[in-house]
Amino acid sequence: MSARILVVDDVPTNLKLLEVRLSAEYFEVILASNGAQALEICERGQCDIVLLDVMMPGMDGFEVARRIKSNPATHHIPVVMVTALDQPADRVKGLDAGADDFLTKPVDDIALVARVRSLVRLKMATDEMRMRVATSRQVGVSDPATEAINDEGMNGRILIVEDHGVTAERVTAALSQKHTVAVASDPQEVLFRAAEGKFDLLIISIDLKDYDGLRLVGQIRSLERTRYMPILLIANTDQKARLLRGLDLGANDYLLRSADKNEMIARVRTQVRRRRFTERLRDNVQQSMELAVTDALTGLYNRRYMESHADSLVERAAARGKPLTVLIIDIDHFKAVNDTYGHDAGDDVLREFSDRLRSCIRGIDLACRYGGEEFVVVMPDTDLGVANKVAERIRRRIAAEPFPIDRGARNVEVTISVGLACRIGPQDNAALIMKRADGALYLAKRNGRNRVVSDAA
Repeated sequence: MSARILVVDDVPTNLKLLEVRLSAEYFEVILASNGAQALEICERGQCDIVLLDVMMPGMDGFEVARRIKSNPATHHIPVVMVTALDQPADRVKGLDAGADDFLTKPVDDIALVARVRSLVRLKMATDEMRMRVATSRQVGVSDPATEAINDEGMNGRILIVEDHGVTAERVTAALSQKHTVAVASDPQEVLFRAAEGKFDLLIISIDLKDYDGLRLVGQIRSLERTRYMPILLIANTDQKARLLRGLDLGANDYLLRSADKNEMIARVRTQVRRRRFTERLRDNVQQSMELAVTDALTGLYNRRYMESHADSLVERAAARGKPLTVLIIDIDHFKAVNDTYGHDAGDDVLREFSDRLRSCIRGIDLACRYGGEEFVVVMPDTDLGVANKVAERIRRRIAAEPFPIDRGARNVEVTISVGLACRIGPQDNAALIMKRADGALYLAKRNGRNRVVSDAA
């Protein structure tokens, strides 16, 4: 899992130490020696996570975190305070400023890597939605960032999974003044209630009497309806290894049973705000789909959305120095299908083709109906060699079985031709890549169809 980690500290030895630790885990590390530099890097979109020292001259870490979280352009970036301060009041102050977590100096290597990996997963999932939201604004859908900044994280719906009565009562008492709180102890009941209850946060004890709390975390993450629900773990001070395992499984944060009440409230508020932000992103994307960006027949993105979003993907690939490949796919002799069987049969073929195409690509790939029987797939973080294998997989999947038409009464054989091209330089744009892919598609059709041809540029 690769990501760009911004480390901010005014002490060079501290910068170097964290750089070495993170680089050993194959993260890309960016260094800043003061708050002003950190804010500039964040605003340029050059980092995925900020590891932020608290005690710095001029602008301290609390103020840097506050500015990051109050700026719509940087609000989504996770911030981890790295500090020698270990009092509950200091943690609460940082959480109130917008920090997502704390690491206490000297930083434990395992805790550092576990926390960073957990936040990287969250950031990458959020980034994909944010990119689609940015595109959606061009078709009249609003940006949810301003709402998220103003959200105080109150009136959340929280499910506590705890069979230690004293702990359950203490947590409930601390949170019920500002939130709606429910308590459950039966794991099967928890799964049902989590899927149906539309909670903003699950708080799960990792040492339930008759069930492994970490197994419950894994089950929640495996279900579609609860996959993105924030999870906050409760543990004893001697359960660090299990806490880190929980973060690796997908938990978002944790609380020790001895935690200060105000810290508990602050951490819960952070998770509720994050949940609402991601929900607004998803709602925003869904709204944009319904308005203007999908093809009514196939359910794929339409050409208008693709052309706008493809530019964003290419720009992002250029900024990160990552590969990107475009596939242009043409259904062979599609006109003959319409002429022979009628346009309803042609529509059946287009719908079935789209279903098979979706089954062969990743969720982060952008697939669209470009026009008629022509389709485009934009594949981020994918070089030409890997994309060629994917294209062959799509081609075989299409040709493997006849396509049902006329409500299954008849079948028709279908093949495709595919042209590929990849980003080859920092000045490349979506239009140029598409042009090269289109040239490769022309060669595929000229050389007999039912084949994949890669651009040789």
